Amino acid sequence: MSKAAVRAHTNIALIKYWGKADEELFLPMNSSLSLTLDGLYTDTFVEISDAFTEDQFRLNGQLQSEKETAKISHFLDLFRKEANRNEFIHVDSVNHVPTAAGLASSASAFAALAGALNMAMGLNMDLQTLSTFARRGSGSATRSLFGGFVEWQKGSSSKDSMAIPVDDADWDIGMVIVAVNKSAKKISSRLGMKQTVETSPFYPAWVESAEKDLVAIKKAIQVQDFEKLGQITEHSAMKMHGSMMGAATPIIYFEPDSIKAIQAVRELREQGILCYVTMDAGPNVKVLCRLSEAEKIKEKLTAYFSTEQLLISGPGKGIRSLTPEEAAEYDWSLT
Repeated sequence: MSKAAVRAHTNIALIKYWGKADEELFLPMNSSLSLTLDGLYTDTFVEISDAFTEDQFRLNGQLQSEKETAKISHFLDLFRKEANRNEFIHVDSVNHVPTAAGLASSASAFAALAGALNMAMGLNMDLQTLSTFARRGSGSATRSLFGGFVEWQKGSSSKDSMAIPVDDADWDIGMVIVAVNKSAKKISSRLGMKQTVETSPFYPAWVESAEKDLVAIKKAIQVQDFEKLGQITEHSAMKMHGSMMGAATPIIYFEPDSIKAIQAVRELREQGILCYVTMDAGPNVKVLCRLSEAEKIKEKLTAYFSTEQLLISGPGKGIRSLTPEEAAEYDWSLT
């Protein structure tokens, strides 16, 4: 019997990943770059035993359906094949992130699961190699294995499409998350990507500009130029959503409160507070800011949103094992 419990933090892409070059291997059309956040994370426990008669998957304390468990089993098979093992596995995962709401819950979820399987099976993969496995569960999970600013290099094959750390973000950087709507989105990221790639005339320009933005944002990070970093981040997000809106059936994740948040951020900039918007496939808005000004920005945003909708987060760390004391909070035994 083998077991492990791992925590992984979610990440928010500043240069977005949108569109797959290979649907099965989750190879992206463009490279991307993200910031890992300490405020949102997933804790996952795996147990492997020849006494189990089937794979089992619990999410937030609820046993999942046969369909959802089958998706996880497909991911588990990647590790079983690598370790040359065939036992069944029980997975117990708790998201401290709203699931499927555009807050990157799949990133932290599959990063934590990949990390736990790597440990429980004794594979001892380094994080870059492990990222090529995490990618097969969720593309953005590739980046959640590392802390700070992380690049996902698109690569040309399953072996070299991987994450690499860029900067530990140990400087005045943070985010204020505006949770406009925590409900599951109606159009999944996978469906939205496919529709955009296949039907939007703007999509080729998006891919080309994303590669240029990646070069520029890494230069801004290197010299800690926050203003340039923010400008590139906001432009990247708006270009991605523009390509979605150009799909044959336009994909619109914006809600009225999303627009309200974007306008509020622009007003803050006019007042001299540098902060910038980014949005993933969902209505929620993330405000990139200096961490030292996050409380001030949050206070300003309470004119439009409840305090329960606003979360401040600093840069997060890479994956790590839970201590026995932390695992015990979930009734998971690591002994």
